Amino acid sequence: MSVWKDRVLRDFVPDLEPLWIAVDPDNVLLDEGLLGELRQRGFDVIPFEDSIAFRAEFERRYRTEWQRGRPGPAKAVILHWRSDDLSGLPWDYLQSGRQVRLSLADLLPKLAPGVTRQVGPEHLGQLFEAQSDHATQVLGESATKEFVLLHVFRLSPPLIRSVADLWRELLKIHYAESELPAQLASHVEAVLSRVDAFRGLPVANLFGSRSYLLNVLQNAWSRHLKTMGVAGRHVGDPMSDEYAGAIRVPFDDPGIWSTVDSLFLEGALHPVRVTGLPSTFPRKLHVGVVQDQGDIHELVTEGLKALKDELPDEDGSHRDWLQYARKQGELLARFHGLDNARFEALRAGVEGLQSAADTRLQEWVRHHFASLPSLSPVNAPMVHHIPSYLAARRDTGETKIALLVFDGLAIDQWARIRGHLAEGMPDTGFDEMASFAWLPTLTSVSRQAIFSGLKPREFASSIDITAKEPGLWTRFWADRGLRANEVFYRKGIKRIEELDELTTALSAPSLKVAGIVVDMVDELVHGAQLGKRGVARLIDHWCQTGFVERLFTRLHELGYHVYVTADHGNVDAIGSGRINQGVAAELRGERVRTYRSQPLVEQSAQAYPSAVQMPLPGLPADYLPLFAGPRSAFVTEGEQLVVHGGISVEELIVPFVKVKQPGFTG
Repeated sequence: MSVWKDRVLRDFVPDLEPLWIAVDPDNVLLDEGLLGELRQRGFDVIPFEDSIAFRAEFERRYRTEWQRGRPGPAKAVILHWRSDDLSGLPWDYLQSGRQVRLSLADLLPKLAPGVTRQVGPEHLGQLFEAQSDHATQVLGESATKEFVLLHVFRLSPPLIRSVADLWRELLKIHYAESELPAQLASHVEAVLSRVDAFRGLPVANLFGSRSYLLNVLQNAWSRHLKTMGVAGRHVGDPMSDEYAGAIRVPFDDPGIWSTVDSLFLEGALHPVRVTGLPSTFPRKLHVGVVQDQGDIHELVTEGLKALKDELPDEDGSHRDWLQYARKQGELLARFHGLDNARFEALRAGVEGLQSAADTRLQEWVRHHFASLPSLSPVNAPMVHHIPSYLAARRDTGETKIALLVFDGLAIDQWARIRGHLAEGMPDTGFDEMASFAWLPTLTSVSRQAIFSGLKPREFASSIDITAKEPGLWTRFWADRGLRANEVFYRKGIKRIEELDELTTALSAPSLKVAGIVVDMVDELVHGAQLGKRGVARLIDHWCQTGFVERLFTRLHELGYHVYVTADHGNVDAIGSGRINQGVAAELRGERVRTYRSQPLVEQSAQAYPSAVQMPLPGLPADYLPLFAGPRSAFVTEGEQLVVHGGISVEELIVPFVKVKQPGFTG
């Protein structure tokens, strides 16, 4: 165990008390590694956000079992309290719970807590060790910023002396998808502003926002091609910030180009579509241009090689899987757009990658999925964290928010939609993230989690239906101070002729939060005859109607900050035989069947050796899923279809995107 884990967890001994209270205003404990270690010690960590919900779960699932002499789900429970003030906790828990106080001021006493609170939990262990090894005295705020930049981000602003230096450091940080917190980004800008070469540059935005940096790069690449006598229509997200749009990048620097090359291969940057290249055009730059299907074929081929080396292993973090899923989604979006001959030439390689990724993900889920629900909602690692994430955004000034849930939208399908939007809405940007859906990846499970902000166990009575979503969405926001007339919910939106009525409804002056279900992708998937490649083409046709473009435009015109996510994705699968059990299964889906008793699910698992069962956190105790095997479905043997419900990268990890308004700068 690391010295950081040992220090944070040293007081947690499950045999001492059944109920513990972690007083943790800085969310120190909500780290994947720490939560996993606590689970191994016999603890379950439950965030205390709602007194009734916590009491119902703790009393029913834990205390009642202990009182009956049974072990229950865990030896002990840690009530996680995100405040120094304990007055909001029930008196009986305060009397019976053993308290452990955690704060960065105590854990990192030589560093300014106002700075260390900006550092993500994944970096705190590294910072703790650096403090022990290198901090000889208590540091002030400015010195702490320099310390964190050096020892966490490997960045020393005074050593950045040229434009090439700046871009090498920017690309190093953002290629790892490790944006600088706002305080640190502003500090770097203040230091670099003393150098003439950087004076006036939007340094804080460049270090603090990956989407901003990628858009600057995209625009700079288009202009760089023009200086080489190459003109074309670029296939990305242009930038409307006039100053940032004029920034030049030294692409001829080998250290810079090696990272830019990788960003093109992974789909983070988009090649410029050109009609011809001069004979002198360097071969190494071809990754940044597209003339024909052959160039896209080459991009997929090279991207496939790169992704094989980037597959997270069983010990990878949830962040590793989220990053990988986005890269695989970009690859699949390109792959599905190839002509028949090139598609078939690469098919075996792509399917091999998908199979390897799904096998690893399944093992990772078995060992690590239980930690996800308790992670900090700061970056919405799971879809039920999304409402809390949006509530935090409202606190920062985004007073009107629209959440669009594209039912069944996989990341590769979002990439195709984004490509259409880049042409129809050239002044719009996309801040792209990803989240884990809930397992099983069913609409009634995962979409309700999105609109309620709850784990499925907390809406057990409606886990098989979606009719309660409007009330769950309203209740979430009511608990955060909004009135019913300030909250909007609508589902079944999919066609352009529905937008006028929707716009009228969303124009109500009282509205502050809107939740909208866009159903078209799920409809296309369930009717698919030609696999996910056919779905991609149907999505292209849908986008050409202008529906998505107009929906986003109208929301922006009404003053909404727009976010897009999905309840689950979808995957190509082949039938491997039906389970004939009549009504034994509560839900008889293509990729998952659910049961209400353990003997029934075990009986089915024995009869169907390739099926997968595993304990999952957050589900009702009597909601037991049995998953079809890899890329297979509980349908007639050999039948091909596009489905969801199971455990695969394309089903489980979904897009979570902010659609930025025209004129965005960060």
